[in-house]
Amino acid sequence: MPFYVMRDQQALFVREFGQGKQPVLVLSGLGMKSWQWLPFLYPYRKDFHFIIPDWRGFGHSQNCQIPENLDAISSHWQDISDLLEHKHLNPFILIAYSMGATTAMHGMAYGGLQQHLKAYLHIDQSPKITVDESWSYGLFSDQHQIFKQRLQALSKLLKTYRPHQYIHELSAHERFHLIDVWHQLLEFQSSNSLFPTLFKAAQRHSILQSIVLPMQRLDYLAWYVDTYLYHDQDYRQALQQLSCPSTFFMGAQSKLYPITGQRLIVDSIDQAQGVEFDRSGHTPLVSEPKKFTQMIGQFLYQHTSSTSE
Repeated sequence: MPFYVMRDQQALFVREFGQGKQPVLVLSGLGMKSWQWLPFLYPYRKDFHFIIPDWRGFGHSQNCQIPENLDAISSHWQDISDLLEHKHLNPFILIAYSMGATTAMHGMAYGGLQQHLKAYLHIDQSPKITVDESWSYGLFSDQHQIFKQRLQALSKLLKTYRPHQYIHELSAHERFHLIDVWHQLLEFQSSNSLFPTLFKAAQRHSILQSIVLPMQRLDYLAWYVDTYLYHDQDYRQALQQLSCPSTFFMGAQSKLYPITGQRLIVDSIDQAQGVEFDRSGHTPLVSEPKKFTQMIGQFLYQHTSSTSE
């Protein structure tokens, strides 16, 4: 399996497949593993070479250490910068979803990423997570402050669990409390009627806890929670400096990032076009997988001259 050594000597797993000459870097959302992209990208393997890192804390990168004095977004961009140097990718196509899109925008703002892009696909993410007087379309929009309060409660709870590293090291009472607080947080994201039943079952059966929680490492969970809690970057100007063709996939029903704000961003960028997923929220790859796969293919072939081998 391909691992690349980062500047802090940690080995980051990077999945690579495809016989094509055109490189496509794919940046995943929070909680995703690189293999989850396979159903959507595998049909295009003959014409493209896909490069998909597992973020620290997930997949085969789950044992990487958390870097000191860096939030998750800054750390992810540092890892991507190291990967680009290892791979000598230039120019390349970039597909970035959710947290991966935030990482890409961070690279545009602070690392000159846009200079190396042949085309950019941005999937359901706001250029500004925080909601304030200058931007109303951040994380959960008009419910942003309520969500942030629940995020603060989770952050505070996780700090009380130090120095435990893994969830299984907690007492049963502590695990149940953590699952309850996490459930309250996820209620913002989903109207799925199965959620309450699943979480109640997880409180009774420890084997289900790995399903309802995104990871088993407490330190990583705290790292990601605090990243979203204190992230105050505004990447609108960075996006507006894009000079390559860009496509924005938007979930029309997205609770996390209202589509109105995403449309505004598309309208503000030269050579940008929007693709709306009418039946989807923040996860069009789950809600409309057939259309998602087809639209990825359309985007890829629109911006490459490579042919099948």
